[in-house]
Amino acid sequence: MDSVVTVADERAPLLPSSSAADDDEIRPWRSDHHSPLAEAAADGAPPKPLKIAEPSQRLASLDVFRGLTVALMILVDDAGGAFPSINHAPWFGVTLADFVMPFFLFIVGVSVALVFKKTSNKVTTTKKAIMRTLKLFLLGLLLQGGYFHGRDHLTYGVDIDHIRWLGILQRISIGYFLAAMSEIWLIRNMLVDSLVSYAKKYYLEWIAAVILTSVYVGLLFGLYVPNWEFAAPSSNSTLLSPTYGVEIESVQCGVRGSLGPPCNAVGSIDRLLLGEKHLYQNPVYKRTKECSANSPDYGPLPPNSPGWCLAPFDPEGLLSSLMAAVTCFAGLHFGHIIVHSKGHAQRILFWSMTSLVLLLCGFIVELVGMPFSKPLYTLSYMFLTTGLSGFLLTLIYYIIDVKQFRRPFMLLQWMGMNALIVYVLAASELFPAAVQGFYWRSPENNLVDLTESLLQAICHSKRWGTLAFVLLEILFWCLVAGFLHMKGIYIKM
Repeated sequence: MDSVVTVADERAPLLPSSSAADDDEIRPWRSDHHSPLAEAAADGAPPKPLKIAEPSQRLASLDVFRGLTVALMILVDDAGGAFPSINHAPWFGVTLADFVMPFFLFIVGVSVALVFKKTSNKVTTTKKAIMRTLKLFLLGLLLQGGYFHGRDHLTYGVDIDHIRWLGILQRISIGYFLAAMSEIWLIRNMLVDSLVSYAKKYYLEWIAAVILTSVYVGLLFGLYVPNWEFAAPSSNSTLLSPTYGVEIESVQCGVRGSLGPPCNAVGSIDRLLLGEKHLYQNPVYKRTKECSANSPDYGPLPPNSPGWCLAPFDPEGLLSSLMAAVTCFAGLHFGHIIVHSKGHAQRILFWSMTSLVLLLCGFIVELVGMPFSKPLYTLSYMFLTTGLSGFLLTLIYYIIDVKQFRRPFMLLQWMGMNALIVYVLAASELFPAAVQGFYWRSPENNLVDLTESLLQAICHSKRWGTLAFVLLEILFWCLVAGFLHMKGIYIKM
């Protein structure tokens, strides 16, 4: 998303500000005696009317937040196997990896609020938003549909009958589309000069978020999940069998409101509308105690493991994407605060208050019986991760844009400016897979594997050597993004 900030317009701040520098430019605090009014009074001249500038400056904190999110994705994806504690929680609970997707969705919402704060032609803007949605979805389909096989697999191609329809970019495209449509069509064209007028302007968006949440919760707890079957790899089939290589497994459900892996409404809707062959075939619940002898890591099936351990499940499914889109709506609110609050203190205050409320709601919902679950994207998980996203943005904003302490975060800022290309080449493993294609005599003798093996030897540890390799990989992509920034190259959809 483009996060160019041109937030000075006819809108008044939410609260009256005592600072004369009451525009949107990101600058350190100034005392009142340095204001234009004070300087005019000192010269004995009548004060001139303040003219609010139209800055075209990026909020550096948004780029740093976006870059940090991409870096975290690379870290947990590539080092999660060596350190299962930072990998995705097997089903319930939250780990470092489980914050990556909400961070992406949250910053998308913030950016949408800034990009669409002025829409001269709603129809034209809608067409542009739809085109961007389609581009994101199709790119995600190409990257995660099964065509590219990733690192350590020098092959490509996918059977259309087994293509995976949903994925990370597809979920982001859904959240972006819903947030953009609400920003274009649901906000009222009115002046914001108080909290009441702010609520009147955006209340329809809040209603839309409540409707999405209600649909999700209603289906999650109210939809009847029948018994179902799936095709699992068979270890004792024969060539004479009509289903050679697979066997049909039955899962007994017949319940409502289950949040466990086999009988939840999220998976049921995906199996019904998408088909089991088009879902993610290696779900995180394969790392639960019921399905892995090495839990919380992947491992062999324990004795008497349930049949559903081999079933597919999409962590970016249809129903859970509705709840995920609400994270984008929360990001919209944080973006609106940027637009209407002209001072640093106001933004930090409103962000902190909102983040605290979201966090408290998360723990309250968890206590009343809806646990944190990233695969289901439960309401408690949405509140928790969105609240922490808000606090993280507030902290980064204070450090970067208020205190102007930017130099140590320059690498992340570069990565955030070109987050899409880094995601495509690094997080989706296109670049390392391409480099592995050049090897000496044996596919194992390639630059990627040899570099990782060297670091493991230097660290005298496979785990810590892998971590060192991943950190080096992140540094490499930060420098690549920095090179693109210096050349003025920014890859966007």
